[in-house]
Amino acid sequence: MKEIIEKLDKFNKERDWDKFHSLENLAKSISIEAGELLECFQWDNENYNKDEVCEELADVFTYCIQMAMKLEVEPKEIILKKLDKTIKKYPVDKAKGVSTKYNKL
Repeated sequence: MKEIIEKLDKFNKERDWDKFHSLENLAKSISIEAGELLECFQWDNENYNKDEVCEELADVFTYCIQMAMKLEVEPKEIILKKLDKTIKKYPVDKAKGVSTKYNKL
């Protein structure tokens, strides 16, 4: 993760793009790129182009990491913290094999 953060930081500094990376703009970009990822499956969810899916997924990850950088948080830490909460919301004995929302288990 450290290598990715360093390369993204260098990329943005070389282009003087950090000034465009407000939290709002990053959130918008995450949503836009997630839409482009979804578009890969728009009409056929079985015959997708894996390379295109990976490129769009990388764009989503990139903006998410940049938002974490702007917030000065470690992606690993916030993901693990959220996973701990999710584990409690969805205990195995109630959630295994079902997609029911936690408040209806």
